[in-house]
Amino acid sequence: MGRLKGHMVYKVIATEFLPLRERPLHDPDEDTYLGLLKTLLRTGPMYFSYSSDITNSFQRQAKSDLGAPLWKRADDRFFWNRFIQSDLIDFRSGVGSGSGMRHQGAQRAGVDPFILPVMFGMMRITATQIKSTPFTFTLITRRSRHRAGTRYFSRGIDEQGHVSNFNETEQVIILNDNTTGLGGFAGGGGMQNGRVGSGDEPEVQVMAYVQTRGSVPVYWAEVNTLRYVPNLQIRGVESAIDAARKHFDEQIRIYGENYLVNLVNQKGREKRVKEAYEQMVRILVDSPAEEKQGSQRSDEKIHAINSNQRSQEYSRLHYVYFDFHNETKGLQWHRSKILLDQLKQGLIQGQYFRGVDMPGDADGRLEIRNEQTAVVRTNCMDCLDRTNVVQSMLARWTLTRQLLDIGILQPGESAEDDAAFEDLFRNTWADNADVVSKSYSGTGALKTDFTRTGVRTRAGALQDLNNSVTRYVKNNFADGPRQDGFDLFLGTFLPPTSTVTNTLLFVDRRPVLIQSLPYIFAASIFMILVSTLTRRLPDSTIWPLRVFTILWFVVGSWCLHFIYNHGMLYVSPSRTKCFGMADTNVVRYQVNWPKLNTPQWATEGYQKTISSVREDKVLGPFIAKRERGMSTSRLGHLEEGKKRKE
Repeated sequence: MGRLKGHMVYKVIATEFLPLRERPLHDPDEDTYLGLLKTLLRTGPMYFSYSSDITNSFQRQAKSDLGAPLWKRADDRFFWNRFIQSDLIDFRSGVGSGSGMRHQGAQRAGVDPFILPVMFGMMRITATQIKSTPFTFTLITRRSRHRAGTRYFSRGIDEQGHVSNFNETEQVIILNDNTTGLGGFAGGGGMQNGRVGSGDEPEVQVMAYVQTRGSVPVYWAEVNTLRYVPNLQIRGVESAIDAARKHFDEQIRIYGENYLVNLVNQKGREKRVKEAYEQMVRILVDSPAEEKQGSQRSDEKIHAINSNQRSQEYSRLHYVYFDFHNETKGLQWHRSKILLDQLKQGLIQGQYFRGVDMPGDADGRLEIRNEQTAVVRTNCMDCLDRTNVVQSMLARWTLTRQLLDIGILQPGESAEDDAAFEDLFRNTWADNADVVSKSYSGTGALKTDFTRTGVRTRAGALQDLNNSVTRYVKNNFADGPRQDGFDLFLGTFLPPTSTVTNTLLFVDRRPVLIQSLPYIFAASIFMILVSTLTRRLPDSTIWPLRVFTILWFVVGSWCLHFIYNHGMLYVSPSRTKCFGMADTNVVRYQVNWPKLNTPQWATEGYQKTISSVREDKVLGPFIAKRERGMSTSRLGHLEEGKKRKE
């Protein structure tokens, strides 16, 4: 990918699985596990470096112990292969089961080079210039491994305080980095005392700005039922208070002041998410003071919640709501700068990171000249499209400020005045939007035409329509296996080691008649097409063919009506898991959702839907209240006996 301060950074483009032993028996479950892992590794953007800690921001790196092994310095949130490396880490630390391990408890430093942290996300390293001043422009997005997953199967917060789709994005410019092959920038006489060119040789200087995004920190979910707009479920805010405290405790400890920018709609189905978030902030913040601003477009253009007291930790939370869709409708995307005006004071006070190379330091340690003490945490419903637009706007403003501070730009000038760099900036941030979106929703981001060109275009709107339709298809019919791939790779699901409980994990156990309806629907479409396109003899009778066509039209229409109204049975077609549980609980693992960690709301939705099917006048009599073969314990013992015979 390129070099960061002389350290080469690589992207994972291919992987290979090497078995420790040949399997004496063919295990279809293990083949499925391998398929899930290979798909994730093939499609997931992952990066690593042998000598630099890319899981940490430059500010955190400057404060870390560079003498410690790379894996010990890595940020646990972004150490994506942490579970995969856990056996090596235990072995290095002298931790083990004790079964035959010699020198139990001994530290093995020789293992350190083999424990290599991998980051999941996006990285671009580009040599560029502004006003003939060369520098390295870098954008890094790190996706958290906690509560990772796909769009509709991972929402909100968990009990440990981890939120879905949490990403840290760091924009970096590096001046006088000779490893890129570009010349240095000496600066003028006023650039002394740590500024560029303060000595005989220009200092290598790093300036970085960090932003975060993450799902609204309450318990909520969107349930796919084949309808374009999923069903929204939100639990009581009070039930999520402890989890939200854990989340914001970590955010404040790592980043300092938190500006919580909420971009969801204030009307319609998203209104409930907005109100839940604001209720949570009011509970956490002491003596909350609220300020609302309206406009001709919106009754609530801006809604800010701050603490009147600075005596407690959560007074460092500053909630800012911006009615993004209403304020920018009609392709008026420049109006998003209203939010920038609201945040500008906090951005100035929060600063950005700035460090220079320490002379004679062999490790390349940075001397901190300025610290970033605040972060903007942005969210919309998905933390994708609206969030991308706002983050790129804040990043551009901060970049201009950085270049003004070091003297590359003069007062009144802006980074976007340089057309070549502005094109690079826009496309880099649009690429970042696409990478984050593909990882979460399965498609590129929406509204990237604005990010790339600065204006909203009709061609971009058509592309957004295409992406929206693709999202609907993928989120309903392909995200189950993708979610299973995340759960398997990250260790949130551990395959059972017992053969009895490892039987037919991925078999579809829905009633056969339920499974067959999509095929009957497809057959009806085929029959209608055949009857419509078939050429008739001049003297043939037409009414039998019409009756045939009408019959299949009725059958197809009924199948489509049933599938659409019982979407919980058909969303994300995938096989299911069975763990040898009691028969009363087996229905939980018939849900056609992620197979390995089935969401509770999916289980409840399946049970409710299958109960309504049993009451259906047409299909109900053919679906027994207790399906044959549902006893996983019996199936497990049968399969175990079969393998013993083999």
